[in-house]
Amino acid sequence: MRLWLVNKRNQLGLTQEEVANRSSIARTTYAMIEQDKRMPSVPVAKRIAKALKIDWTFFFDDECHETRHSSSKIESNPRKEVS
Repeated sequence: MRLWLVNKRNQLGLTQEEVANRSSIARTTYAMIEQDKRMPSVPVAKRIAKALKIDWTFFFDDECHETRHSSSKIESNPRKEVS
């Protein structure tokens, strides 16, 4: 869950439907983005960011941190080859 996104929306007193409408996307799509089940495209991230008055790169900062974290796990615990 992208709690920072939920918190910002709540801080502005907006519903998911209102943010989705302002961003020209379906509410279900916005809900999936909030739940971190879907990554927005750059254009969609920019529209959501404009609606919430945030920097659009926040959507991709989380992914970078997760990727680095996941990479270190993979390196420290390599998979065994299956015969």
